Amino acid sequence: MTRVMILNGPNLNLLGVREPHIYGTTTLAQLEASCEQAAQRLGLSLSFHQSNHEGELVELIQQARGSADAIIINPAGCSFTSIAIIDAIKAYGGIVVEVHISNIHARDELHRHSKVSAAATAVICGLGPYGYIAAMDAVAQMKKGRPQPNG
Repeated sequence: MTRVMILNGPNLNLLGVREPHIYGTTTLAQLEASCEQAAQRLGLSLSFHQSNHEGELVELIQQARGSADAIIINPAGCSFTSIAIIDAIKAYGGIVVEVHISNIHARDELHRHSKVSAAATAVICGLGPYGYIAAMDAVAQMKKGRPQPNG
């Protein structure tokens, strides 16, 4: 069974109440429940985490080296600043799908360019909470040997 670790960065614990005009009204708990349902359908084993602390996210990525076949990460605000997360992802060596709820390319200059993308296998943005499900489906397909994104 493919083991997937989903990581959510700073302020995603406020989903549903923080800037709903950008991030929607789905809460983190609802998102986790949707991901659990998708994992069962896709035959994936899932661990789901959120932290407001960059160092904790780095530690989870490092732990994934022995406990996850793929990481789906929404680095949130760390997307634009965290060399530590980029380095941890590079050391991980497995499939990494970066997810953003909003279309970061259509946002203000501060939120437009994710540094983490350079270390990711693939990036999904602008699909709202469904982006996580799309990422899980992509991981399942990649692990089955289906076509992978260019990297």
